[in-house]
Amino acid sequence: MKALAFFALLFKPHWRGLLLALILSLVTLAAGTALLGVSGWFLTATALTALGVSFNLFAPSAAVRGFSFIRILARYFEKLVGHNATLRLLSDLRRWLFSALFPRLPLPDRSLRHGDLVTRLTADIDALDTLFLIAIGPLIAALVLGGAVTAVLLALLPAAGWIYLVAIILSVIVVPAILAATTRSNGSQSVEAAAGLRAQILDTIAGHDDIVAFGQSGFAAEKFAAASQTLSDLRRRQGLATSIAAASVQALTGVALIAIVLVGLEAFEAGAIEGPILAGIVFAALGSFEATAVIIRSIGKLGSALASAERLRQIATAPITVRDPMRPVACPQGGGIAFENVTFAYGNSEPVLKRLDLALSAGEHVAISGVSGVGKSSLLHLALRLADPQEGAICIEGIDIRDVAQRDLHAHIALLGQHSPVFLDTVRNNLLIARPEATDAELYAALGKARLETTIRSLPAGLDTVVGETGATLSAGQARRLSLARTLLSPAPIVLLDEPTAGLDRETEAAFFSDMPQALAGRAVVLATHALLPAGAVMREFELIGGRLEEISRSGLGDASGRE
Repeated sequence: MKALAFFALLFKPHWRGLLLALILSLVTLAAGTALLGVSGWFLTATALTALGVSFNLFAPSAAVRGFSFIRILARYFEKLVGHNATLRLLSDLRRWLFSALFPRLPLPDRSLRHGDLVTRLTADIDALDTLFLIAIGPLIAALVLGGAVTAVLLALLPAAGWIYLVAIILSVIVVPAILAATTRSNGSQSVEAAAGLRAQILDTIAGHDDIVAFGQSGFAAEKFAAASQTLSDLRRRQGLATSIAAASVQALTGVALIAIVLVGLEAFEAGAIEGPILAGIVFAALGSFEATAVIIRSIGKLGSALASAERLRQIATAPITVRDPMRPVACPQGGGIAFENVTFAYGNSEPVLKRLDLALSAGEHVAISGVSGVGKSSLLHLALRLADPQEGAICIEGIDIRDVAQRDLHAHIALLGQHSPVFLDTVRNNLLIARPEATDAELYAALGKARLETTIRSLPAGLDTVVGETGATLSAGQARRLSLARTLLSPAPIVLLDEPTAGLDRETEAAFFSDMPQALAGRAVVLATHALLPAGAVMREFELIGGRLEEISRSGLGDASGRE
């Protein structure tokens, strides 16, 4: 319930829209209940009139039309207002969540998989509309209508009124409460299972080539089938509990109606109540149970919604590991950067960097190689201050980056990573991310340095050509060069390249590295790569071994990479 109270504060600005949707829901259900009651009275009175009993049919006939009209209008505006309030609420939730996440990235919990994070940002937020609108509205409406019908019954058929009261309380409060209690754990497990399945799908897509190359397709399929079966079993269990609850409510509805009919017939025979009124009461009681079906369906999802709310609260309130200094100093304008005696570890694990030293002057290009997982990306992340070292310091022109505002630091350092995205937008807008005020001439100049200008100029729309999602309309090399052009357009004097040629063929990769010295001339460059570098691509090469850098000498080595 901690998550429920936490998110209730976020929904406070939307209370007017949610309240209006609730009122309209109540009017809709009330009009429907009244319509059934009046229709029952009208039909019965019409039948008796045909048998010679005199009744005034004008009033009930007009009431049927009136309640029908009210019900249609109220239902329409309920959906309009309710969906509008819900969509605004979810939009604000996403905006809030992203603003809460940005200061916390990268998240300290390294066990949180990419697919799980995607689930929290999408499916978990969508689940909250069930928690605050779908379930609460019908619940309040059912209680109000149930109270009104109970009052009528206690006045006309007291014995049936008490039975109806017990049935409506059991249907609206007790059965949903039992369902919520019994499905809470199952709902939480379902959310985790669904998140795990999504994460597995994304991991499988990302690692498809490796899975096929190493003959692990069968293993991946079995793992996916097992995860799918687990989720299916949990949802089947959830559905069974919801079905049992719905059947229980239907049984209670039947008990209440039978009690009203039996007691009513006795009263009718005694002349205490007219036949049309009795029929109207029966139909009105039936209509008052209409909201219970929605309540049961919503409460069946309550466990999942609460689990989703808790998962969002966890990441939104995670500790901020990197904070701006209280009194930041101006970031130096130069491009020199130095790692001084840096030691870094994730949590309580073994350090990936141990007393590491590296100094670059402005305009110097260095490359760092090493096996996967040795800490190359961690080194670059430290330079961007996505984390802080446990020991040592990283300085720009002698100023510790921990004394600089992160915004200024990130404007001073540009990163081109292996996953740098190309967005579903125009070439122009993909480039303007780096410098929004850049002119067309500057955009083409950056494309020229990345050897992409001729290609873009040859396109019918030029800079206004829309590239596909993740650059699908471009070749892999062109997409990588577009990302490079965006990096070049940035005025940052320090550039970090993290596996910038990942996924490129050898010819495209060699051309990329051959262009790099001229394209990035005058900037300090740190290149982390597994690739074999052509001669002249960088000024110095290092290998990261055991948390420290060892310089590689090209003299006497046999291949173009400088390594045997």
